[in-house]
Amino acid sequence: MTTEPASPVPPAPPPPPGSRLRRLLFGAPRNIQDPRTYHSISLIAFLAWVGLGADGLSSSAYGPDEAFRALGPHHYLGVALALATAVTVFVISVAYSQIIKRFPFGGGGYVVASHLLGPRFGVVSGSALLVDYVLTIATSIASGANQVFSVLPLHWAPYKLVVEAVVIGLLVIMNLRGVRESVTILTPIFLLFLLTHTILIVGGVSGHAMEVPRVVGEVRQGFASGFATLGLAGMFGIFLKAYSMGGGTYTGIEAVSNGLQIMREPKVETARRTMVYMSISLAVVAGGILLLYMLFHVAPEGEKTMNAILLEKWAGGFRAGGLPLGIWFTWLTLAAEAALLFVAAQAGFIDGPRVMSNMATDSWLPHRFAQLSDRLTMQDGVLLMGGASLAVLFYTRGDITALVTMYSINVFVTFSLSQASMVRYWLGKRGESGKKRGLAVHGIALALCLAILAGTVYEKAEQGGWVTLAVTGLLVGLCFLIRRHYTVVKQNLARLNEIMNALPAHPTGEHHQLDPKLPTAVMLVGGYSGLGIHALLTVQRLFPGHFKNYVFVSVGVIDSATMKGVEEVDHIREKTEQGLKRYVDLARRLGLAADYRMAVGTEAVSEAEHLAVQVARDFPRAVFFAGKLVFEQERWFQRLLHNETAYQLQRRLQFAGLNAMVLPVRVMQTA
Repeated sequence: MTTEPASPVPPAPPPPPGSRLRRLLFGAPRNIQDPRTYHSISLIAFLAWVGLGADGLSSSAYGPDEAFRALGPHHYLGVALALATAVTVFVISVAYSQIIKRFPFGGGGYVVASHLLGPRFGVVSGSALLVDYVLTIATSIASGANQVFSVLPLHWAPYKLVVEAVVIGLLVIMNLRGVRESVTILTPIFLLFLLTHTILIVGGVSGHAMEVPRVVGEVRQGFASGFATLGLAGMFGIFLKAYSMGGGTYTGIEAVSNGLQIMREPKVETARRTMVYMSISLAVVAGGILLLYMLFHVAPEGEKTMNAILLEKWAGGFRAGGLPLGIWFTWLTLAAEAALLFVAAQAGFIDGPRVMSNMATDSWLPHRFAQLSDRLTMQDGVLLMGGASLAVLFYTRGDITALVTMYSINVFVTFSLSQASMVRYWLGKRGESGKKRGLAVHGIALALCLAILAGTVYEKAEQGGWVTLAVTGLLVGLCFLIRRHYTVVKQNLARLNEIMNALPAHPTGEHHQLDPKLPTAVMLVGGYSGLGIHALLTVQRLFPGHFKNYVFVSVGVIDSATMKGVEEVDHIREKTEQGLKRYVDLARRLGLAADYRMAVGTEAVSEAEHLAVQVARDFPRAVFFAGKLVFEQERWFQRLLHNETAYQLQRRLQFAGLNAMVLPVRVMQTA
């Protein structure tokens, strides 16, 4: 077989206009080999408090609201409810601080349940977490819009959903740029929320300081009246209902343990410090707001939020120098609440893709969700979280009661599994110091979480609770189907490894030198395996004796599981190089002239394209070969579960003026 000498390799074309627009919106690629990159994308405790703790703190805008509404006319129970809320925040926070200490590599409820209860419980916890983080975004955005529209004219109400959709779109773009950038931009909002709510709580409570005897008398009279009419059991039932309806207050506590990977070193100390910041701020703000509801006798009014009513009662009539300062403060505080709720949606965009990445690494979800973009963000996960949250918002029409109900149920499914996992962990420890304390902390946390979960499901099953349970169940079933598919494919590909047993095993001797002027087969391979060897033998069978040079090309891909620092990049580089050297050694044992080229990056196709252009300049008569799995029965979902790298690369190389072929690798069975 003869071919004409290849024409000179054309220079790489300039980036298309779409690429320039993408660069403008999302920023330039990050250098994964620069140690400063990993320092710049990690978060100190304060910024982690902003990015992850905002999810918990912002729940004070809707958790206490739902809880106090459930009390009905029994406002005197607000004191007990505020105290119970603060205690619950601290108990769950301490429990998760212990989880961070015992599982310093992060992952939260999914990793804890997988390690301690088994993969099946892990996938339930992970699926619940994913739905939870979608609802984090939807609930936060809907509640934020409610705060704003509480003080706007009623005829603006039809635009609320549109505003919510726009905010989600903006957050998607910000998170595609990078976690650190998105958190830094939103920090002033977080600080404004803290300032306004400190003024509200301190001012509201101190304003009643001189009326303590009267307030105590009202509460005592309320308890006496409630006991006489309802009995102890009836009062406890109302309290328990309100307590479970306030489950949304605790929904953001787990975010810190899930986001451990983005913490500044030392990660565990940073995460535990962040947990302290979040627990204290949430307990004070949520408990304080519940107390103020009782002190000011706040009652529902139309479509207004309870916080809007509270602010109007406390500050609405305050004027100074003829200026309506009270109204301005009300608007500013509600704007700060709304803005912080938008910040809180960050937890869904930060932690949701990380949970997806962990599950993808374990083959419960498509492997592409573990990939990073050139901005070191989990692009596919961010886009999916944004799209799913939009769907939930439009499905519920932004109804905050339905959203909080759905949200709370899934959160406490995960909370309960996490605490049950830690109880089992401590039961398995014999003679270890801290066992009694660990069992006590996680046992109490488990009891509280199960009580809130049972109460929410019982009270709200017909108001959206069944929807989240059904969706989570469907997601769990889908995960099992995906895992089964990957297992079957892996078993079939394992048969290719039998090729290795028939290869010549004599030591490497003298080998031929590469001649750049001769035809060259460039093999695009992954790790050393039967799949790559099959491609090499296929080229020899299809083009016997034609190619005189064989160049093996591979890209070491840094995904979310390995993106920990420059040391990990060096490890990936070393592992990739070792695999390429084994391919070269094999080719030389087969009497072929061989060499290798490699790169390390986050996007395999882009890196491989750049590498291919460089190789083509060195070997003008090169033809590029890439393997692609071909299934006996092609189905729509296989493109989602298996990357299209070979076809994407072939298309890019063809437009770059290079010759590329895709070698099919047959998979006889599919799931």
